[in-house]
Amino acid sequence: MPILTIVAIYFILWWTVLFMVLPLGYRSQRDEGEVTLGTVESAPAKFRGGRVILLTTVISAAIYLAYHFASVYFGFGIGSIPNIMPSFK
Repeated sequence: MPILTIVAIYFILWWTVLFMVLPLGYRSQRDEGEVTLGTVESAPAKFRGGRVILLTTVISAAIYLAYHFASVYFGFGIGSIPNIMPSFK
């Protein structure tokens, strides 16, 4: 598999997983009881960017490795997914 394809697949996975990881452990300023002047109550009390990036990277790597293992050793690919649309030939 070309390196550019690997990077592209991982990039798409990483961004998708990022939006799944962002709400984990989220505590708003309202939850903490300390609302900073000039911010909304739903703003994060503490943004843990490093933790989010690390967790996203680890989960994305695990998903990509599972996909790579399935495609290389078992021959699973996009063509293996059943086609649910009718053919208009």
